[in-house]
Amino acid sequence: MLASGGFSHDQELREKHLPAPTSTAWTHASPGQTGDALRLGEELGAATDLLDRVWGAPSVCPPGERPFFLVADRGIPGMVIVDEAGERYANEALPYHAFTDRMYAADRPEATTVPSWLVLDARSRARYIFAGLFPGQPFPKRWLESGFLKKAATVEELARQISAPALAATVRRFNGFAERGVDEDFGRGASVYDRYYGDPTLPNPNLAPIDKGPFYAVPVHPGDIGTKGGLVTDGDGRVLREDSSPIRGLYAAGNCSAAVMGDTYPGPGATIGPAMAFAWAAVNAIAGERGAAAGGS
Repeated sequence: MLASGGFSHDQELREKHLPAPTSTAWTHASPGQTGDALRLGEELGAATDLLDRVWGAPSVCPPGERPFFLVADRGIPGMVIVDEAGERYANEALPYHAFTDRMYAADRPEATTVPSWLVLDARSRARYIFAGLFPGQPFPKRWLESGFLKKAATVEELARQISAPALAATVRRFNGFAERGVDEDFGRGASVYDRYYGDPTLPNPNLAPIDKGPFYAVPVHPGDIGTKGGLVTDGDGRVLREDSSPIRGLYAAGNCSAAVMGDTYPGPGATIGPAMAFAWAAVNAIAGERGAAAGGS
């Protein structure tokens, strides 16, 4: 019975299967997820699926620290996420799995989105929780000293620091949307999901002008809470070959198996619930086989 994680901490497997660029430095998975179960299953002839997918987690990765998973942080007002050129490319408040997919989908040689830049102003920093910091709590000095955090008195100066020529125009356009309460480009604040993480005191909980200095920028990477692909299994957790025949005596559950959710991600627990359910199904199947064998003898 294989009941382990995927291959988030194996750089070689990441580069072989996942979209580029990719790095073990961006994962939130436990350190032991190095693909051992995947390799074992493949050696035994198992079919695999979804190896190019992860359970996405947009993250900031301060030097010398563990990555920080941006969930509610992407719904706060007075903040945008832009590509290398300084242009928005998505609704920042999208569900985290969808936003990570969007980061890779929007990536292009002339303006990469991996990493992107998250830009916010002093008002948002003073009013909202961000990256594990309480409202008004100063950014760690080491973030600024290391160059991870960029800080500037004006948006134009910040744009020069991060070499994002379109940033000032992007912020002006976004500020217009904030004043009208409608994001005409990406619909931020239109869904119940977006608004849950916003500020209910505003007409649009997810929109406010970015106009109070100083202004800040931090890089955002397409992190993960685990890889999504793995060994193909049936309803009893039996590992299958390419021809859909089961490999006798081999079962799998958890992130070492291909996600039953496919390309989708219905919400938190979509990794844990199926792991428990299919482990339970597998153990019952194993018990049934042993019982049958004992009865036959």
